[in-house]
Amino acid sequence: MKVILQRDVKGMGRAHEVIETSDGHALNFLIPQKLAVAATKGAAKTAESRRAKAKERGDVAVKLILERLAYLGENTLTVKKKANEQGHLYDALDSKEIAVLAQLPEDAIRIKKPFKELGTVEVPVAIGDDFGSFSIVIEAE
Repeated sequence: MKVILQRDVKGMGRAHEVIETSDGHALNFLIPQKLAVAATKGAAKTAESRRAKAKERGDVAVKLILERLAYLGENTLTVKKKANEQGHLYDALDSKEIAVLAQLPEDAIRIKKPFKELGTVEVPVAIGDDFGSFSIVIEAE
């Protein structure tokens, strides 16, 4: 059965994409969960227009993020956190907090683990195929 995905479904496809799946999977899972609709001519036209709009929004968002990343690459962010005498932070600096500080989406921040030490750290960022990084100085309060 051909269906049009309403949202991204891991292992199946992206939103507004037409896929072929078994009748049982479509009728018993995808459609009742509102993850897909039956692929009719009207639904296909709607999906195509939504896909085009989503691509436009995505392109604009990536452009804005890349501009913000270029700004951050030229400047250094500074954050003050409580730390002990050895320079260990009481509360680690995680990707969620970095995203708020840098005004970037959290899923773009690609740190392996939260920062727990004072000093200057390099934060990798990935948006689609574009990669970059910026620096954050962690100082004691």
